[in-house]
Amino acid sequence: MKKINCLAATMILVLVSIITYAQTEPWKTGQLIEPKDLVAILNNPSSPQPLIFNIGPAGSIKNATDIGPVSKKANLDKLKLLLSKEKTDRDIVIYCGCCPFKNCPNIRPAFKLLNEMKFSNQKLLNLTQNLKADWIDKGYPMAPRE
Repeated sequence: MKKINCLAATMILVLVSIITYAQTEPWKTGQLIEPKDLVAILNNPSSPQPLIFNIGPAGSIKNATDIGPVSKKANLDKLKLLLSKEKTDRDIVIYCGCCPFKNCPNIRPAFKLLNEMKFSNQKLLNLTQNLKADWIDKGYPMAPRE
């Protein structure tokens, strides 16, 4: 009987942890955009093009504006200034790509900023590992190096 109670308590703790983690992220699952889906948009000239912001230290994908790591206040302020010039229904994609989401110091401040500024069509590029593995290694388009 003690084993069953211990197992039940462990399962409840795991479930609570999962729910708590899911609720603490500033984005919802539907606000993630898969790399292949963004590539399809970028490769379709008749498709409305989103604003894309590189908010980390990784390389810039095609059509992205390089902000720099928004874990630094100056870069977060730069992003805020650029966003202030846009309509809140504008399609926006942000990405970092330095590391998996759970470790990333940049995506949460940027996504929280989008939410605070009342944007309604913001997406987070779903780079589950990093930019290299989830974008570059797949041959997806990068911005030309300067």
